Amino acid sequence: MSNQLSYKGYFGSVEFSAEDNCLHGKILAIDSLILYSGESVAEIKEAFLESVDDYLADCAKRGVPPEKAYTGSFNIRTGAELHRRAAVVAKRRGQSLNELVKRGVLAEVLREEQLAGDYRSSESSAAA
Repeated sequence: MSNQLSYKGYFGSVEFSAEDNCLHGKILAIDSLILYSGESVAEIKEAFLESVDDYLADCAKRGVPPEKAYTGSFNIRTGAELHRRAAVVAKRRGQSLNELVKRGVLAEVLREEQLAGDYRSSESSAAA
């Protein structure tokens, strides 16, 4: 069972509000805040699709590229020597190179957030 919608590479949440007796959600994994709502499953799905289409149309109208959803995957270029050294360290630790890189990125993000006084690191910690 999934409480997530997907369309054109974007993902959206679906939540129920007992107080308002409706479904609501937002487009996930982008910095822009895009909300939608509906009173039924069919309505929330349609509202999500319309929100994505409206967002893309608005970006095109303004001549700006739309944000792409963060998927949790990206390529890095380290150079051959650093790649080799990182692989050796990962092997020595009994972990994958991906896990070594993920932990390194998380450590840097947490360090930067602390320096900036940004204590929203619970989201970063949950990704680990």
